[in-house]
Amino acid sequence: MANRLADSLSPYLRQHADNPVDWREWSPEALQEAADNNRPILLSVGYAACHWCHVMAHESFENLEVAAAINQSFVAIKVDREERPDIDAAYMTATTAMTGSGGWPMTCLLTPDGKPFFSGTYLPKPQFLQLLSAAKHAWETQPDEVRASGQNVATQLAAAATRGASTALTAEVTANAVTTLRQSYDARYGGFGGAPKFPPSMVLEFLLRHHSRTGDSDALAMVEHSCEAMARGGIYDQLAGGFARYSVDATWTVPHFEKMLYDNAQLLRVYAHLWRATQSPLVARIASETAQFIIRDLGTADGGFASALDADTEGIEGTTYVWSPSDLRATLGDEDGRWAAELLGVTEEELSSTAPRPSSCCATRTTSRGGN
Repeated sequence: MANRLADSLSPYLRQHADNPVDWREWSPEALQEAADNNRPILLSVGYAACHWCHVMAHESFENLEVAAAINQSFVAIKVDREERPDIDAAYMTATTAMTGSGGWPMTCLLTPDGKPFFSGTYLPKPQFLQLLSAAKHAWETQPDEVRASGQNVATQLAAAATRGASTALTAEVTANAVTTLRQSYDARYGGFGGAPKFPPSMVLEFLLRHHSRTGDSDALAMVEHSCEAMARGGIYDQLAGGFARYSVDATWTVPHFEKMLYDNAQLLRVYAHLWRATQSPLVARIASETAQFIIRDLGTADGGFASALDADTEGIEGTTYVWSPSDLRATLGDEDGRWAAELLGVTEEELSSTAPRPSSCCATRTTSRGGN
């Protein structure tokens, strides 16, 4: 066996073409290989601009010890979620159902016929090696139980999909959904839940539509507060426009430095619809700047759009965007530079490319050093 990604059309898969892992693309042949050799499948799903995909690649997939453990006992399949959203969606549903959350890189272990018996996201090398060892042992000593576990997951997901399709979307159902959302709403900082905090585009759009239908002022207030907090926070690029993927804290201060097309497209719709409801000048400005960012920075010469701007430059997260106090003083002068640093919470702390919870405060910028 050998790595078979060199001729892939996907830039993400080609990033892994030199790994010592014997990757293959998702295909009937790869599944048949797993069945013929009675091996479980290691499925890894990501995309080219994914920071934590890069981290796991460097820690694990470029490592000879990890590669040996994979190659000895698994059929390794790499999937680009932007090339195969169907596969990504199917196994992301399993991952969120099994763990309560999802993300990329998505790491799944499957039976040879593709049923998941483990799902997760980024795993540091020690935990990943432990998982591979435990899965190998379970497959060799309890294969029937492992297959039964995968079948149970598949059955439960199919049943859930059927129940969801048969649920009538009544006024009572939507009102109850708003009440449930209110219970998890962050009344201090906006958004829902704690850190890390993602822009809840679809939830905000739902609340706006609910307000439009019912006049529910509480639903509109949650949207207004959340959108203003995001617009004034570090998750929004105050200079170039556009939103980062998420905030590593609950206050929208420190972004994960990755700007996605689909995030910004959905947020642009939210801010446009919020402006329609409120006529807010702030909301109008954010909508306009976000649209300009999408066209200017993600537009391509072929008339399409790039899917994302990478969080990493030269292997470091945020290098493209982070200002230091000395940067601000050099650009704005001593007095204005100090004022801007204080206003925007810029400190001398460095962001770590591997820390799961970066804690330094920063302003964001777009420069010619940007990766994509």
